[in-house]
Amino acid sequence: MLMQVTNQTFTHSLTIYLKDSNAYGNTYFARYFEWQGICREKWFFECISRDMLQNEGVFITKHAEQDYLHETFPFQDIACELNAYDVKKCSFWLEFRFFAGGKPVSVGRQQIVFANHAKQITALPEAVIASIKRYVK
Repeated sequence: MLMQVTNQTFTHSLTIYLKDSNAYGNTYFARYFEWQGICREKWFFECISRDMLQNEGVFITKHAEQDYLHETFPFQDIACELNAYDVKKCSFWLEFRFFAGGKPVSVGRQQIVFANHAKQITALPEAVIASIKRYVK
């Protein structure tokens, strides 16, 4: 009997506060990039490598973008879903989907590369690639 591996989605929740808003009262656009970073770091720590592979190198964000679908406001609860895609030897992409009240409000993406301590792009350890692939949607 073959076992089928079900890929996972990482989720993280947060609440918007007044400090997250702009002069018009809606969420300041840059907060979504901050939330991408928080969600990514929590995913790395909990699901990929507790030490963030610090002895081997560093994860570098090569590209980041955010598409805004609907405004959000202070005191709304936000759910973030994270999945990986286009996993390669030295890089991978992450997609962040943000929801308020179950409604999609924003989608972001990051391309992540791995570099050694000499700042040269290098291959991710095979075990790390396998862990990342568990989150491919």
